[in-house]
Amino acid sequence: MEPIDKKGLSERDICTKYITPAILQAGWDLNIQFREEVTYTRGRVIIKGQRSSGGEA
Repeated sequence: MEPIDKKGLSERDICTKYITPAILQAGWDLNIQFREEVTYTRGRVIIKGQRSSGGEA
């Protein structure tokens, strides 16, 4: 089997082929501990020291 050229893979491909299997192998529960493509704020997240806030888009 020929090695995969990872440079030609999309971000989604990398997640499907490498990251998700590693998370499952580590014992995580996909239904309880795992979420994808989650939006926290409509704009940027602004970090100042120990505080953060959501900014305008």
